[in-house]
Amino acid sequence: MSEQSHPENAMSKKSPEKRQTISLVKGKHTFSFRYAAGEEKGVLDALAAMVKRRDLSFDWFDAAVLSHQLGQHLSQELQSFLPKKAA
Repeated sequence: MSEQSHPENAMSKKSPEKRQTISLVKGKHTFSFRYAAGEEKGVLDALAAMVKRRDLSFDWFDAAVLSHQLGQHLSQELQSFLPKKAA
């Protein structure tokens, strides 16, 4: 999936935000998504749309693996907002 195929990605290129990447290698195919904070819903929508495509060997398990990676990135992002423990 190309970054430029989604309007959200075109908008996010204007700001120099840190971009995250989730990816899955399945046989000869590599599915990779780059997104900025706030674009997670668009990524999930794209995963659901890909499951419905008959021309891709992408199923709900693959979508679950990638959405889990997305959740891990969100968790790391949220952890950065928590106060650091005093040592």
